[in-house]
Amino acid sequence: MQTTPKSLRLQIGIFGRTNVGKSSFLNLMANQSVAITSPVPGTTTDVVEKVMELLPIGPVVFLDTAGLDDRGDLGSRRIATTRRVFERADVIVVLCESGQWDTVEAEILAEAKRRKTPVIVVINKCDLAAPSAAFLERVRAAGVAHVVECASTDLDQRERYLNELKRALIECCPDDFLKPPPLMGDLVRPGGLVMMVVPIDLQAPKGRLILPQVMCIRDALDSDAAALVVKEREYAYMLQNLVTPPDLAVCDSQVVMKMVADTPPNVPCTTFSILFSRLKGDLQEMARGAARLESLEAGDRVLIAESCSHHAAEDDIGRVKIPRWLRQYVGLDLDVQVCAGRDFPADVDQYKAIIHCGACMTNRREVLSRIQHAREAGVAITNYGICISLVQGVLRRVLTPFPAALDAYDRERTALRRIPA
Repeated sequence: MQTTPKSLRLQIGIFGRTNVGKSSFLNLMANQSVAITSPVPGTTTDVVEKVMELLPIGPVVFLDTAGLDDRGDLGSRRIATTRRVFERADVIVVLCESGQWDTVEAEILAEAKRRKTPVIVVINKCDLAAPSAAFLERVRAAGVAHVVECASTDLDQRERYLNELKRALIECCPDDFLKPPPLMGDLVRPGGLVMMVVPIDLQAPKGRLILPQVMCIRDALDSDAAALVVKEREYAYMLQNLVTPPDLAVCDSQVVMKMVADTPPNVPCTTFSILFSRLKGDLQEMARGAARLESLEAGDRVLIAESCSHHAAEDDIGRVKIPRWLRQYVGLDLDVQVCAGRDFPADVDQYKAIIHCGACMTNRREVLSRIQHAREAGVAITNYGICISLVQGVLRRVLTPFPAALDAYDRERTALRRIPA
């Protein structure tokens, strides 16, 4: 991997009316022509993404959106696409003009407040009309702490505007981005060893490891530990030849039953997907969701949610294996549907359960937003690794490194058994 994946970058959503200069602002920040600009309203249709390094903050991705006051049938569809960006934006930048503060801007602020997303207001086109003291007071009275004045067509002042934006970003950068949950560093001591069991099957990419495996290796190094990567066939042999047992064993979910069978009781073990359910989401909530899978009934609708779009292989994990294993586990026929990428449905209450992928290609805020949607709708949500471990009969074993999640799973199972049929 040569670049930081988008899922680990600070995602900055740019919102505002049509023709307020959102695309020009993006081009100014990037110092290149990234987005098409035009005086015609509705020029931006799909979300325009620009990844860049914004020192000292680090890797970021700007998300340029369509205007929230767009009109017509296409306009309403563009607005729907824009609203999806609220799900993943770590920071919201509201672009406006001097004297222009009404329902559109208030709606963006209300959405940001509901999601607890920090906001920066950029007053654009200041070369045409500088904001009055009364207007600045009006913006701050709306609860905005960070205001930047800008003229997005003034390239000579780019460095000044960029520095002001960076200063605001540093001040309001969310804690869950600056201090995300650990991947596995808290499970491995400095100088310790992590054994990673990586099957090389038909779905493995040619000549490289997949992102979760790469991130775990890097996390081991960051934790001053060593990583030993083996295939499932060599795992037991390599384990027996170690002088000291590893601190942790981690495997691909598809070989979890074999790994558990080969792992001594004194060695903690889990899966890459379960590690990611903690890093990207809420492991305790997903453990509770797994307990509720046991109460599925015939005909219940289950959603398989994939973060990325890919060509499904013949024995695809999400579209073939998990539905088959889940039907076998409950002994009933289920209505299993699949969504991919950002086509996560708004009406999740039509499902009895959601099984999400490990979300290696999705940022934490978007996964937490999906979990919150499910929680509000009363829908069980879990992830691939937890579900697979459940149907393979080893979930309690692989949740042992996470006592709070194991307790949440056990409590949910107990509570469900008390509910009369």
